[in-house]
Amino acid sequence: MTAGVVQRAATDPDGPTGRLATWVDDLALGDVPREITERAKYLLLDGLGCALIGAQLPWSRVATGAVLDLEGRGDTVVIGTGQLTSAPAAAVLNGTFIQGFELDDFHPIAPLHSCSLLIPALLSTAAAQSKNVTGAEFLLAAIAGFEVGPRVGYTLHGTQMLDRGWHSGPVFGTHAAAMASGKLRGLPPAELEDALGLAATQSAGLMAAQYEAMSKRMHHGFAARNGFYAAGLAAAGYTGIKRVFEREYGGFLSVFGEGHHPDAAALTDQLGSRWETGLIMVKSYAAMGGLHGPIDAARKLRASVDPAEITAVDITVGETVYKHGWWVPERPLTAIGAQMNIGYATAAALLDGTVLPEQFSAQRLDADDIWSLIGRTAVHLDESLADAALTEKFRTDLAVTTRDGTVHRTRVVAPHGAPGDPVTNAELVAKFHALADRVTARARAVAIEKATVGLEDVDDVSNLIDLLAAPVAGALD
Repeated sequence: MTAGVVQRAATDPDGPTGRLATWVDDLALGDVPREITERAKYLLLDGLGCALIGAQLPWSRVATGAVLDLEGRGDTVVIGTGQLTSAPAAAVLNGTFIQGFELDDFHPIAPLHSCSLLIPALLSTAAAQSKNVTGAEFLLAAIAGFEVGPRVGYTLHGTQMLDRGWHSGPVFGTHAAAMASGKLRGLPPAELEDALGLAATQSAGLMAAQYEAMSKRMHHGFAARNGFYAAGLAAAGYTGIKRVFEREYGGFLSVFGEGHHPDAAALTDQLGSRWETGLIMVKSYAAMGGLHGPIDAARKLRASVDPAEITAVDITVGETVYKHGWWVPERPLTAIGAQMNIGYATAAALLDGTVLPEQFSAQRLDADDIWSLIGRTAVHLDESLADAALTEKFRTDLAVTTRDGTVHRTRVVAPHGAPGDPVTNAELVAKFHALADRVTARARAVAIEKATVGLEDVDDVSNLIDLLAAPVAGALD
């Protein structure tokens, strides 16, 4: 390469890594179908609602105090706290808040929580820029991230990573955050390739954090920070692993996919014609995504069954939900354990009719009626669902027996929010206000809504960022 000439092309533009980096560089809003652009804005709104309600949760306050003690002050907003810190530290905390109450989006095939990765990385990237960032630039970068994360997940067969005990989101998510941040920075393919390599070497996450650890909520925040760092390092000329998805020794797929037949072709299959953004699920409940089927089933049965009459609860689910969501719980559960446990979530839905923040207060977590029902609960694995079509994979069968010996049964093939029955944009706005209006003034929430759903017309996202800054109330106070 001639001295002074900056390389723009990826190392191998026709390989999986190079094709992905080139596509991210080339992507323009005009390339994105209108319905995908619209959905992306509403997904971002959902993520902001989750951040606002997550910012002042008890464990979020612990995280904020700890991270600010470690990192100190800076110039980047920590949502809902009135605090400023360094851009990397803000990415950690903002991601932690969005993941703070298990209310945020998830991808059903390649499990990750996109907004807890992308919003923090983009807010920190915007703060690091020397120029104004427009809403259109912010939105386009978010779409790049929405598309990349699940595709990385596909290469490792998605839910298979959860089955193996990895917290799949921060394994796939560093790349999503890096590409969103890199796109907002305007990096060329060569530097985007570096960012992918730098992101991949920071991928990590152990799913055992789901049982009691606060740290489960911070995993996507770590990944957001790591992606932000990856793009920033690449922008400065610090090189990463080249062709990271193709490397046979020490590459992303050869290591994470060892013995499990990773598929590099899935990274770019139908790239630009099949849009992952439209598959991302919006949650209706404050629980792990795999538990939405059991919760929906419990709510259906509750309409005709008196919970006080139930003597037995039998739940049958597939492998991913069973492994991720079932262990015999011990009283009292932590909030994170309850939000991951199929027995707790189903009992709460049968008794209370929903699973929202109130179901995870200290009093509810140790309530006699909840634990009486959990003690009557059995969970079964349906091995046949391992080879089922996607539309069947998360099927839930629920049977409850009442004192008179009657068995009441229902089946939920897919929960509300699944790609075949998505949460609508109107429902999403209602959810946003159900969350945000609990913890801040209605006028502020409305202003955030308008700025987010009108992103394409926003000349400078700093106004939206300012709306996110002030402290909010505690959802569990």
